[in-house]
Amino acid sequence: MTTHPHSQPCFVYTGCYTEQLSFVDGRGQGITILTFDPASGALTPVGEVTGLTNPSYLTLDPQQRFLYAVRETDGRRRDKPAVHAFAVDPATGGLRYLNHQPAGGTSPCHVTTDLSGRWVLVANYGTGTVTVYPIHKNGRLGRPANTVRHQGASVNLERQTGPHAHQIALDPTNRFVFVADLGLDKIMIYRLDPDRGRLVPHEPRFAPLHPGAGPRHLDFHPTGRYVYVLNELDATLVAFVHSDGRLIPIQVVSTLPPGADARPSCAAIRVAPSGRFVYTSNRGHDSIALFAVDDATGRLTPLGHQPAGGQTPREIAIDPSGAFLLAANQDSHTIVTFHIDPDTGQLHPAGPVLQLPSPVCLAFGGPATARG
Repeated sequence: MTTHPHSQPCFVYTGCYTEQLSFVDGRGQGITILTFDPASGALTPVGEVTGLTNPSYLTLDPQQRFLYAVRETDGRRRDKPAVHAFAVDPATGGLRYLNHQPAGGTSPCHVTTDLSGRWVLVANYGTGTVTVYPIHKNGRLGRPANTVRHQGASVNLERQTGPHAHQIALDPTNRFVFVADLGLDKIMIYRLDPDRGRLVPHEPRFAPLHPGAGPRHLDFHPTGRYVYVLNELDATLVAFVHSDGRLIPIQVVSTLPPGADARPSCAAIRVAPSGRFVYTSNRGHDSIALFAVDDATGRLTPLGHQPAGGQTPREIAIDPSGAFLLAANQDSHTIVTFHIDPDTGQLHPAGPVLQLPSPVCLAFGGPATARG
């Protein structure tokens, strides 16, 4: 196993579903705080924030001082859709509640910050809206600065009768905002106004996917030259060349092995920090698909599949050193750690499996120096 002598233990924050919904038997309690051992890949629970409803997706600001988590509800109950702000204790990893703001739509399913740490952006699946919030110096969220609403539909009569904003990603220059809209089969493209927090439609306004694809998540190559879009509804991965806010498709590959009879249901995508490999999760197939990246062209070569070690791998995340991949298996209530072979990209189970109810999101935080 390759060691990373400069790595140190860090915190990992896990979001979950806390209630039974039509698509998940949520059993979680809230946001769980873990420590991650970079030598073994082991995860150890050290804290929890309870009393939250469906803190399904979360993110930290670039300085890892604050954490933001959505409240994924549909607006028909007392716990209205919202985004919560917390201050992070750098010594213990603990979270102190700061405030919350309404989500600007229903069923918020993704949250991120811009690279300057000035703005929080939330994707609302139910209404196909994206809302931008200012981050105050103390980490609290200000009132929404901007909300954009997508319009349209696509060919899948069960899942694409309207817009469904599913994920937000900023390019490495912090100039462009890309929103994967599962309902439209489009990646919507905006320019971020860094002073006012407004999303200004770019030209072109979107990059189309093939009908029925259902784009769910995307990730950038570390160079910013390539973008990889994972399609939930037909289990495909599309490679794009990225140039100044424009996405040019170059390749479509399947995330399932030939002849697989599993229902297509992709969830998460991660590009390795080295830029050499791409990993995606297949929920119906309960696997992780592996791909090698051609650095000169951005094209992908399939490298096979690794069983996820549980049911419904909703999230995968790679530790900052690039040595380990974590798979959050939502319906078997486990997090499985894999060592990444730096030469081949293959995954090898490492360390004990962590039992954790309904894990949905994994976010690596700052160094756990107090517990290292």
